[in-house]
Amino acid sequence: MFKKYLADSKMFEYDKHYRECQQQNRPFIKAKINPVHKNYFVQIDLKTCGFELSKQEQMQIKKLVQHEMDYVKSKHGYDFAGSSVTSELSWFDGISSEHVDSFCNSLYDLIQERHN
Repeated sequence: MFKKYLADSKMFEYDKHYRECQQQNRPFIKAKINPVHKNYFVQIDLKTCGFELSKQEQMQIKKLVQHEMDYVKSKHGYDFAGSSVTSELSWFDGISSEHVDSFCNSLYDLIQERHN
């Protein structure tokens, strides 16, 4: 069964998942704990599927990230470490461990529903 994202894996597992995403024309999403703040660094790579995020999709993702930034600030008391959203590559540093699963699944679903 295809995983929508891969978290806390070894490099060879990320490489294998990246190739699977290429073969199946799906977005590549990975999440890894950032040892500095113990929250997740999440990356999206759409080169695996040839998709590009529209301005509207980028705005939807930025809203999702803003919601998470607000949560991290109120729950953990510190600012999000950073983020970047572009048409092909995006990253988010500070996703809470409580939300990483729903965050990554939401990103994947948002991208896939628009490009099917």
